[in-house]
Amino acid sequence: MASKLSEFTKGIIKDNPTYVQVLGMCPTLATTTSAKNGFGMGIAATVVLVMSNVVISAIRKTVPDKIRIPIFITVIATFVTIVDLLMHAFTYELWKTLGLFIPLIVVNCIIMGRAEAYASKHGVVDSLLDGLGMGVGFTLSLTLLGSIRELLGNGTIFDVEIWGKAFNMFVMILPPGAYLTLGLLAALFAAISINNQERAKKKAQQEAQKAQPAQKAGESK
Repeated sequence: MASKLSEFTKGIIKDNPTYVQVLGMCPTLATTTSAKNGFGMGIAATVVLVMSNVVISAIRKTVPDKIRIPIFITVIATFVTIVDLLMHAFTYELWKTLGLFIPLIVVNCIIMGRAEAYASKHGVVDSLLDGLGMGVGFTLSLTLLGSIRELLGNGTIFDVEIWGKAFNMFVMILPPGAYLTLGLLAALFAAISINNQERAKKKAQQEAQKAQPAQKAGESK
């Protein structure tokens, strides 16, 4: 059970696709002008990621190695088409805003990377959890980035006014704002990762020091 939970949670913090692995930068920078756009893009990518992971894992033993990449792309493109049509039908305004970036999910390196590196080598359940975890991590990353840019640029979050337009920095909803916010968040994640590694190292050293007296006592006997 713990290993299954680990498969899911690794994509949220430890191996976050945006701030740790620095993947999928094209939609990350282009679609996060607002929290709503970031969330919508993340959900669309998550649906494709989960479904393609499941299908690729299920057919992994029957796919010849030499043609696996074209088959993976076909599977991913199928689900992207389905998501694109559903968004066009039910969330037209969001679909129109995201535009070309929905079809470009086909070549998103997060989805292709998980298909090649994970789903093609693991079982269906593990691949589902991996896809869901990475998708949630990607969605949260885009939503966080979009929320910060929208708040600082427009004074709103999910179109809800927070402090109006008195202190807005319009640059935050432009490309320079995307790069600046992404860099700061990536630095924050790196600092958290380094801190966690140092804490784990200190804990291991303390446990080793505690074990030494007991080991010496056993040897003296």
